[in-house]
Amino acid sequence: MTVNSVDAVQPAIWVNEAWEQTVSKVKRTSGRIGANFPHASQGGVYVLEQPHWWTAGFWPGLLWLLHEGSEEESFRNIAEKCEQRLDAVLDGYDRLDHDIGFMWTLTSVANYKLNGGDESRRRALKAANYLAGRFNLKGNYIRAWNPWSEGEDNAGLAIIDCAMNVPLLYWASRETGDPRYMHIAEAHMGTVMSHFIRTDGSVRHIVRFDPMSGEVAEYIGGQGYAPESAWSRGNAWAIYGLALASRHTGRQDYLDAAKRAAHFFLSQLPEDAVPVWDFRAPEETKSLRDSSAGACAACGLLLIADLVPDFESVSYRKAGTRILESLYRNYGSYGDDAEEGLILRGTSHYPERKNLDVPLIYGDYFFVEGLARLKGGITIPWE
Repeated sequence: MTVNSVDAVQPAIWVNEAWEQTVSKVKRTSGRIGANFPHASQGGVYVLEQPHWWTAGFWPGLLWLLHEGSEEESFRNIAEKCEQRLDAVLDGYDRLDHDIGFMWTLTSVANYKLNGGDESRRRALKAANYLAGRFNLKGNYIRAWNPWSEGEDNAGLAIIDCAMNVPLLYWASRETGDPRYMHIAEAHMGTVMSHFIRTDGSVRHIVRFDPMSGEVAEYIGGQGYAPESAWSRGNAWAIYGLALASRHTGRQDYLDAAKRAAHFFLSQLPEDAVPVWDFRAPEETKSLRDSSAGACAACGLLLIADLVPDFESVSYRKAGTRILESLYRNYGSYGDDAEEGLILRGTSHYPERKNLDVPLIYGDYFFVEGLARLKGGITIPWE
């Protein structure tokens, strides 16, 4: 990783202010949420999901970041209890899908990196094996989802979100010395570059492959407006996932693809630097922002700033910082004690009209991770 002179710059006053306000607010909200799994805030209160839900790692992941940056022991205690609750999902197996990386990177890997311990290591390696087992050799992709309803056939589906799951495989190769995990991660990321990232840097959400031959069968809009639209969170997954792949491997082609996705994303931002939910959706829907896409992309931009030469670094760091500062100043809920979410105006799933214009736990997580990157000295689980 390139060490840049900008990394030595002290965080701006607003970063420390946002961090302290976040610690204070989460101390309060964690008293109700506890060792549970929030997803989206409704009426100011985070709705709790079952442990198998794909977002189960983000709350404990957020707590690990805040614990390391504040030494607040209650955050550690809750995060560890969340990790323990996920054992039933890991050992039950039936509800596991491609989001294994989201769930155990932010729980067991985070805990292991900070505190060591055989149990967390064992959990994370078990999860990595399950994730590797979803790899389709013919199509070079990690399969998304399972057939959740009778007659459903999704064996050929791959999604851009999974670019953020493969860091678990890179970690497993490094931890065990076994390159097979890394080989699978690289094969999947090659498919991301070949079939998900368009030449202009926009990103597809879902690609259906023929699971027997590996040939592309169709492109699907998924959580975006249409197959050839530009779902902003998909762009964010690509920016950050590809940057992380470059961080783990040193490969320039991953970094170049991350930069291409980043340049498209930045070119589409409105004046306040927080994206609409889909850059190519009809104008009448563009009042809907997705603050979670902005927060995730900001983390990716800050990582790119660490990976490129000094003469490039400043522009990526400024772009990521600008998004995070806008989220804090224009979308933060810090003055509202009736709202548990940290960052307002997330869009979860517009096509299904689910959780629109509300705080989302993954938006909160990536916002806190962005602050942690700006502060420095805090362990980032994906790396």
